Amino acid sequence: MSEKPGLSPSAIQASREVRAVISRLRRRILNAAEVEDLTLGQASVLAHLSGKGGVTASELASTEGVRHQSMTATVASLAAMGLVERSPDPDDGRRLLIALTAEGHRRVEEGRQARTEWLAGRLQDRCTEEERQAVIAAMALLERLTHD
Repeated sequence: MSEKPGLSPSAIQASREVRAVISRLRRRILNAAEVEDLTLGQASVLAHLSGKGGVTASELASTEGVRHQSMTATVASLAAMGLVERSPDPDDGRRLLIALTAEGHRRVEEGRQARTEWLAGRLQDRCTEEERQAVIAAMALLERLTHD
């Protein structure tokens, strides 16, 4: 793959390093809250449903980038575990809306808490205060990249 002409070597290096670190960090953070009875796909669906009143399986499939049939199976397994519930759409009785149960909300929050504690613990144990402040500043710079 060739880089776009005019990109500085530092921009190219920074791009590669940021992507690599974010990828590894994401995996480590997700593993910190790994629940033995949930797949990564199931955990992702639970996280997506958090804060939403209810969505269809088609909407979830589109968001997660999977086929509708695969999402239907994922939702069925989450429903069997008591983490989601399906109810008729008040605007279209042919559709079912999927939402978290109280237990589903608890599991999502528990996972978030575990991930936060893992990362905060790593930052506390392995970084100085100055380094943590540098991370905060770097995150502000990276956040700027997400805005058009």
